[in-house]
Amino acid sequence: MKNIIRIIVKIIITLSFLAGGVSLGYALTHSSWLTVANLQIRLVITVLPGIVAGIIGFSIAPYIIKWVIQTTEWVECKLQKMPLTDLIGAAIGLIVGLIIASLLGSPFARIPWLGNYVPIVGSILFGYLGMSIGLKKKEELLGVFSNLPRIGRDKDKGSSNKTDSKNLPCTYKILDTSVIIDGRIADICKSGFIDGTLIIPGFVLEELRHIADSSDALKRNRGRRGLDILNKIRKELDVMVQISEQDFADVAEVDSKLVRLAQVINGAVVTNDYNLNKVAELQGVKVLNINELANALKPVFLPGEEMVVQIIKDGKESKQGIGYLDDGTMIVVEHGKKFINQTIFVVVTSVLQTAAGRMIFAKPKYNDNRTVYEVDAIG
Repeated sequence: MKNIIRIIVKIIITLSFLAGGVSLGYALTHSSWLTVANLQIRLVITVLPGIVAGIIGFSIAPYIIKWVIQTTEWVECKLQKMPLTDLIGAAIGLIVGLIIASLLGSPFARIPWLGNYVPIVGSILFGYLGMSIGLKKKEELLGVFSNLPRIGRDKDKGSSNKTDSKNLPCTYKILDTSVIIDGRIADICKSGFIDGTLIIPGFVLEELRHIADSSDALKRNRGRRGLDILNKIRKELDVMVQISEQDFADVAEVDSKLVRLAQVINGAVVTNDYNLNKVAELQGVKVLNINELANALKPVFLPGEEMVVQIIKDGKESKQGIGYLDDGTMIVVEHGKKFINQTIFVVVTSVLQTAAGRMIFAKPKYNDNRTVYEVDAIG
């Protein structure tokens, strides 16, 4: 089927060149500066350019077809990678630009010679400007449409817009500086648990750049790590990433700008900052806290369960020993101080969930002083 289409297109290109050559020959024979009385010569002059142009068209037709296919595939690939918001914003801007060009070009339509070119130039100029502005202002355009009242909404529903918007699905996930530097967001994206589009605000990138350029070695390494994480997300992971250039000049703090941006585009803020979490919730913005997700994924231990833990230091209370699980969960072992630097069996007595994480209280299963080797042998 593709070969048949190629042959048909090749014939059309050849006939087009042939028709163009014949038209050129006809124009030559009927021009004022070329007078040919002999009918046969005039026929030759008319047909010969058509034959030459047809041969040229037949020869270059495969290259034209190849170029058109490659260009189409390139455009299609770019459009597929472009976020839907970019396409909608560019389309709206293009439509508005063409409407403006049409309105401004109408007065020039009756002017001789100039009226033939002004509408074309105006359409190209205003179409490009509209598409460019629509692409850059896509969040504000979509925010305007999302804030329009729905048809048929009664007064009671209209008064609870803010509450309803909080329950709407958030297709935009806005990353803050702390969660980018933390790095776990890349693993979460790789696992496929993050859907929608990741929004990276320009002011967050600017803050990361300042941190990466800091004179303090620790801050500089943290900033560079954040930039590396962003490059990994954009290049290696199958997730849609979008840089938002929208800024709020009247807001100084980055956290406040994140909350304002989330309100404008109806997005969710992804963070591990406790204070930003509380501020965003107070203003009705949905928050995805990485620390809360990590705590939710930690294994659940019930009172009476047994585990093996290494006591590494003494606790705040007398005779307490402190150990940690592989995920960082703290284990407080009563009467565990004498087992420091040993691995022992413990029995869970209670589990405490705090804002900082989960804490497990336990007691030694054995009263004797068994060492790590004896524990391994028993296990």
